[in-house]
Amino acid sequence: MIQEQQRKADDFATLHAGPETFVIPNPWDIGTTKILTGMGFKALATTSAGYAFSRGHMDGVVGRDEMLAHAGELVAATPLPVSADLENGYADSPDGVAETIRLAAGTGLVGASIEDFTGDRDAPIYEIGLAVERIEAAVAAAREQSFPFALTARAENFIRGRPDLDDTLKRLTAFEAAGADVLYAPGLRSLEDIRTVCQAVRKPVNVVMGLTGSDMTTAQLAEAGVRRISLGGALARAALGAFMKAAREIQAGDYSFIDNAAAFADISAHMRAQE
Repeated sequence: MIQEQQRKADDFATLHAGPETFVIPNPWDIGTTKILTGMGFKALATTSAGYAFSRGHMDGVVGRDEMLAHAGELVAATPLPVSADLENGYADSPDGVAETIRLAAGTGLVGASIEDFTGDRDAPIYEIGLAVERIEAAVAAAREQSFPFALTARAENFIRGRPDLDDTLKRLTAFEAAGADVLYAPGLRSLEDIRTVCQAVRKPVNVVMGLTGSDMTTAQLAEAGVRRISLGGALARAALGAFMKAAREIQAGDYSFIDNAAAFADISAHMRAQE
């Protein structure tokens, strides 16, 4: 397992080194992991929202132990590098965040993201000093590993009711100085904002599609300086959207949704290839 994790980590580091922009889609169970692997993507990431929905929960409800067990299942289901959405590290304290990174590395993951969202709707963002200390602790835990564990630092302003680009830039540059390998500000509202972020930092920038900017293309994001494109819970929401649309058609006595359903043979081919 150690040699395999080293290989995956090296592959992940190569992707981040560029020069190509790559897409890291987010499966939410073993089946979707195998399908995305079979379709030729080069790396995968978990989605806290997608997994929570699959378990009948709202996002943010699943605890650390369950989320890491889920991540371990996905790691075991693919030869690709897997990074994890670990929310706020399931802890307020830097020491707690560091322990989460150590546990994550133990599941076979080769990367993870830590956000500065507190979970408190009244005070949603950690004060910048504490936010930086948390990333410093996460980076230190990542560097303890025998392989290059990619630590992504997230500045959550734009999806937590604080669309402050200046503060977001201040946080991302501080996270970069703290040693984060990848910088990430979900919910940026325009290609120009994305370009501004990419120009402000030297480390690779991740942009999530599915929150805003659905008209942006991979080529446009690459031109703006983005190195990594993730989907967050968008694929899970797209699948659930199709499911709910089909259910409404059934209620109306219409079964035309079946015409757009994936073929058994196509699904089975991905499952069979990785048995």
